[in-house]
Amino acid sequence: MSDTPHKVGLVTGAGSGIGRATALEFARTGAAVAVLDIDETTAAETAEMIREDGGEALSVPVDIAEERSVRAAVERTVAAYGGLDFAVNNAGLASHHRQLDRMPLDEFARVVHTNLAGTFLCMKYELPLLEGGGAIVNIASNGGLYAIPAAPAYVAAKHGVVGLTKVAAVDYAPRGIRVNAVCPGPTRTPGLERVAAGTDMLAAQEAITPLGRLATPQEAAAAAVWLCSDAASYVTGIALSVDGGRRA
Repeated sequence: MSDTPHKVGLVTGAGSGIGRATALEFARTGAAVAVLDIDETTAAETAEMIREDGGEALSVPVDIAEERSVRAAVERTVAAYGGLDFAVNNAGLASHHRQLDRMPLDEFARVVHTNLAGTFLCMKYELPLLEGGGAIVNIASNGGLYAIPAAPAYVAAKHGVVGLTKVAAVDYAPRGIRVNAVCPGPTRTPGLERVAAGTDMLAAQEAITPLGRLATPQEAAAAAVWLCSDAASYVTGIALSVDGGRRA
């Protein structure tokens, strides 16, 4: 997407990591961007970064686990910009690493509800605004394609996101709406670096990655932006791995 003047995009979880990188990249293409995050401070920071770079952005608080919050955030986006052309649903939760028989039901339910039902809620309110075209990208995970040990809730939810993406792609293709998923492998986000602090986790992950390093948030963002672009106009219903060759 080299140029998207007068286009409007929405990115959830855009206060940091892949979401922030995606919002910034969309703004660089000329789109106005609604920056959605549960953390109002980081959302405002992303929006300010876009404006400082000459772009147009609006920060909007949202809790994707709450239907009323999602509806209000989408309505605020449309009220500000008059419509919606693409959306990237990136927000979600990680879970503690523990095997299934040691995971409390409330933790399993919370992770699945936020990651899967939250993506469903976002799509529920985004899709009607994309009549006649537009695109949605759901940020899943390589954990939506195969197992990650000791992550049953996260893997179950991300597999669900991939399935939801495929169903929506088929259902909405006759309306000219494309729906795809990006499935990043381990990505060097601030969140991952906090989790890995004081351990050899990152080095171990790099060692089993054919390209020998982790992805940057910008690399995952580039895949999402491409899938929303006219260059991907015949691509729908895919789950695109951005994993340095791990799935191969």
